[in-house]
Formats: sequence, C-alpha cells, structure tokens
Amino acid sequence: MQIEVKNVTKKYQTKYALENVSFSLHEPKIYGLLGRNGAGKTTFMEILAGHQLATDGEVLVNGKSPFDNREVVKEICLIKEADNFNKDMRIHQIIKACSLLYPKWDQQLADELLKEYKLNGKARVKTLSKGMSSALGVIVGLASKAAITIFDEPYIGMDAAARRKFYDILLEEYEEEKRTIIFSTHLIDEVSLLFEEVLILQEGKLILQETADTLRDKTCAVTGEIEEVKKFICNKKVMKTKQLANVMTAYIYGDREEANQSNLQVEGIPIQDLMIYLTETERGA
Repeated sequence: MQIEVKNVTKKYQTKYALENVSFSLHEPKIYGLLGRNGAGKTTFMEILAGHQLATDGEVLVNGKSPFDNREVVKEICLIKEADNFNKDMRIHQIIKACSLLYPKWDQQLADELLKEYKLNGKARVKTLSKGMSSALGVIVGLASKAAITIFDEPYIGMDAAARRKFYDILLEEYEEEKRTIIFSTHLIDEVSLLFEEVLILQEGKLILQETADTLRDKTCAVTGEIEEVKKFICNKKVMKTKQLANVMTAYIYGDREEANQSNLQVEGIPIQDLMIYLTETERGA
C-alpha cells in the first residue's frame, strides 16, 4: 500500500508536533522511524492510523484518508507503547475482537505466540505485568497481518530474550509475506539491521529519508592527525568532529570509498549514533 504524506502539520495550541512534513512510502519494507522524544513520531503514527486528523495537509493511504474510513483502517494496525486494549477485557476476548477487525488475521500464529509468551487467555489485561501487556501488543501486531503494521515502542517491559524472539518472528513473518512495517524505537542498536529504509524526525520536521544500505555506504567516521582530517573533510558534509590531543575524528556523510582510499582510519557509523549526531540540538540537522 502506498503512503503519501503531504505537507502535514499538527499543532496543539501554540506547539507544533509536526510542521510541514512531506514524504512517500511506496513499497512494502521495514521502515525505521527515528528521532528523540518529542520529535513528532507518535503524532504521525496516530494520524496514519486514523486516530486523529492533521491540522493542515493530509496523509493518504492508496489515495484515501484513513480518518473515519473503515475501508482503510482495517488494513492498518498500530501497536503503541501502552494502553492498546481495554483493561477489563480478557486476553481471549481481545484476540477474538482483533480476529474480526483485521481481514487477514492469522489465528494459528496468534495461538502459537500466546504459548510462546505464556499468556493465559482467561487473564484480564489489568492483571498483566508490563512485559506481558507488551507481549500481547506484539502478538496482535504480528497476527493482524495488516498491510501497514506500526510498532511504536511496542516492547517496553519485555526482557532481552522476549525482544529477541519478537525480532526473529517479525523477520520470519515479513519474509513469508511482505508488508509495510513502521518501527519506532529508542533501542535502535537492537533492531537497526532489520531496517531497509530510515526516516528521522527532529522537532516535528523530517530531516532525513534514506535507504539503510545507502546510509551504511555513505556515512563514516574518519580519524587521523588534525590537519590531515581537516584537509580530507573540506567541502564534505560533516555532522560532528571531536579532538583529543593531536588526533581528530570527523563523522561525515559522503563518499565512503574515497575515505577508504585515504590514509585515515575509517569506521562505519551505527544508525543510532547517526540519529544522535543529526539531531543534536545545539547543531541542528
């Protein structure tokens, strides 16, 4: 399903959560939607899922607005950090309701995941630990088989082993049947290898949209004597520099192959570090 974001602005009184954001997602991929707290990620995902309207601009899914549009929202599943389900409902009731909500619901997968995460179908949501509540959200997101599946910090409270199992199953399901997966997380190092395309928001504005492969090929850290590094980075896009004694490291966006051919030490930049460098408040993007 194609997603078109056209000049979207969301304003709360005097504060902008999103400001004139435009981009397109044209094919099924695993997208990383990154940014610091308050960047506008959750607001965008709620607009995409049809939970709220933009102040200006529009989000279109296959040419249609998702807001108050059952035809569109049945193909979108948003799993948030918390408060996804009525706390008085039992797990089996939630699973039943979701099976009616999502046309491609995979009941066999849901049953397998309930066993994997040891969730009792008779338990009420309000009795679940934070980790179990997160596991329930993950189960619904995966089993929905929704054409657009959105995970907004879905695993808060899940331990490392449970998160790893989630990543593995997510990748297995995606390889079996491609869909658009939008992943927002602060645990970027854990999941960055899953990303096929990365979008970074800063203070309500889109500052980067690029394929993960391009980011890995184009971004690097070069280290060497100060004068040599300064000479190399002249006329290049420099995100950050740091010095220690007579040694400088520069984090650049450019031709990594050229860097490899220099006499400087060259290292890749993890996507998490790249996001931090691009969104440092004192420098901006």
